[in-house]
Amino acid sequence: FPFDKIKIDKSFVSSVEDDEAARSIIRAIVGLGRSLNLPVVAEGVETDAQRRMVTEEGCPQAQGYLFGMPAEHPVLPAMRLRSVG
Repeated sequence: FPFDKIKIDKSFVSSVEDDEAARSIIRAIVGLGRSLNLPVVAEGVETDAQRRMVTEEGCPQAQGYLFGMPAEHPVLPAMRLRSVG
């Protein structure tokens, strides 16, 4: 494939707390990642509740304001995608 990971859009993550359809979509994307042996990353995680819910649905990696604000270029090499588990 011409890609090396699957990212779950913030629009699904932001509504995961109160929208069962969003949780189902996240679950399906995680399943697709497992089937293709690709890592899955949840984007736009802003609250601990969102982090817990995407973790419960099987997504082991996340990025978003919960972990840090966007950084200027010199800081980026020192940053890594964080595990949410």
